Amino acid sequence: MNDTLYTSFLLVAAVFLALGFLIMTFRILVGPNSLDRMIGLDGFIAMLQCALAVYICWTLDTTIANAMLVIALLGFISSISVARFRKRDGN
Repeated sequence: MNDTLYTSFLLVAAVFLALGFLIMTFRILVGPNSLDRMIGLDGFIAMLQCALAVYICWTLDTTIANAMLVIALLGFISSISVARFRKRDGN
């Protein structure tokens, strides 16, 4: 594959991820209840992993793979803990 084309695809992916980060940040800050905020945080964590994967593709440096694993585990644990101990809003 041509290097310019490869870089262009990665740049387009990075731009879409940046837009997604803005949308998810809005959802986290403005969400009408705590469950919407948690869903926004899950989306944010998933997009952070995608952004790190794009960074790995861009630099061809795989040392961040361990950080991706830690982020995935923390996101999973936080989702499970919120789902387990969540109370209804407004009570």
